[in-house]
Amino acid sequence: MNATAPSTAEQAQQEIVDEFAFFSDWTERYQYLIDLGKQLPAFPEELKIEEYRVHGCQSMVWLVPSGNADNLHFQATSDSAIVSGLIALVLRVYSDRSARDIVATEPRYIEAIGLAKHLSPTRSNGLAAMLAKIKAYAAAALKP
Repeated sequence: MNATAPSTAEQAQQEIVDEFAFFSDWTERYQYLIDLGKQLPAFPEELKIEEYRVHGCQSMVWLVPSGNADNLHFQATSDSAIVSGLIALVLRVYSDRSARDIVATEPRYIEAIGLAKHLSPTRSNGLAAMLAKIKAYAAAALKP
């Protein structure tokens, strides 16, 4: 993972695609996802409240927005190692972007790295729920 955030969501997605291309099989890719999840910043226990919980995930997931339409930041965590890795990817693409960019950015990396085919239905639903919540926060930030 790069120390500096890519300047656009599209660049972040391309970096994810390039990173996953290094791995020859899904065992290695899952391990990489788990490793990415372990690098998430510490998540404050006091933010693990119902208001921030993402429903639709089999695992417990909390997603906290901050900022405004010009720059939305997200903190997130999960009780699942693989889901934490999915969170790390989502945050790379969507956190610290404008609300307009977030709403406009489709998560093409999911299909490009083969995640869509290799996630269980419950994890796929959870990932979709996380993305929907991020886009809903961004859409709300755009409203006057």
